[in-house]
Amino acid sequence: MTESKSMILGCAGKSLTREEINFYRNECPWAFILFARNIGETEQIRDLVAEMRDCIGRPDALVFIDQEGGRVQRLRPPLAPNYPAGGALGALWRDDHDAGARAAWLMARLHAFDLLRYGITADCLPVLDVPIEGASDVIGARAYGKEPRPVIELGRAAAEGLMSGGVLPVMKHIPGHGRALADTHFELPTVNASLSDLQRHDFAPFRELNHLPMAMTAHVVYSAIDPKNPATTSGKVIDEIIRREIGFDGLLMSDDTSMKALSGDFPTKAASILAAGCDLVLHCNGVFEEMAGIASRTTGLEGKSLERAKRALTYIRKHDAAEETEIRAEFATYFDAVA
Repeated sequence: MTESKSMILGCAGKSLTREEINFYRNECPWAFILFARNIGETEQIRDLVAEMRDCIGRPDALVFIDQEGGRVQRLRPPLAPNYPAGGALGALWRDDHDAGARAAWLMARLHAFDLLRYGITADCLPVLDVPIEGASDVIGARAYGKEPRPVIELGRAAAEGLMSGGVLPVMKHIPGHGRALADTHFELPTVNASLSDLQRHDFAPFRELNHLPMAMTAHVVYSAIDPKNPATTSGKVIDEIIRREIGFDGLLMSDDTSMKALSGDFPTKAASILAAGCDLVLHCNGVFEEMAGIASRTTGLEGKSLERAKRALTYIRKHDAAEETEIRAEFATYFDAVA
């Protein structure tokens, strides 16, 4: 079996092409990610996930998805219910802290039921960004609140709910996307807040939850730290802020390299991300030529990155004995639309 490379890749459609199969076998990504374009019906999803793992000879390879609730939810009815966005959980928390935290745990536990049914083992959740007034709505209602405290409490509950169900959480977007005035899918935002404001407001949820196994970077420039490079490609942000200030020593993956916030061709993006200190390069849109460019400059997973990857997998628990029907019924006492 080929050594796993430091990358997570998507695919173009609902089944793998011969070209994709040969590419994955030769390049051996560490993990895969699914998007709405890859989602059809139950057996098709299961077959696609199994085919991905078979290509690289690792039946335990992680398969990621963005299943937050609200507008960012790849599995939809009838495959999974439509869930509320993080902001709705935050509104509940403001009225009753215990109820909000319980609902966040329940919803994440339900995500785990939904995802494992199709063989999906990692969810890019919780969103730990803390938006400010006037920020781009790319985060918006996805956030649990506009202050650190609800984000910390609900993010912790969501992560625990996923892990209780045997699914790995990925906190995003470290060290904080909440001040970005532009959508990183289309352009690169620069945040001009002082370091002290960032420490107090933006970094706080990540610092509190720095024990979680995985995190995804923000394609955002923080001028007080590194005025030239976004966090994803900034050795200074990753070393001084993410690793030391925040204290996160888990597995660090980039946000999607096919987003327009990052400049340069795909080989350059991959090399810059790894040189800055990210453990994994993420590419999501399934465009074959772009994936080939990523693979051309992506190295084997080794050293501390390999240690972090192995440690992350130990967070996958044998899921608890909770009854899905009971959890759905309890969640429906908070949000009856998804009973």
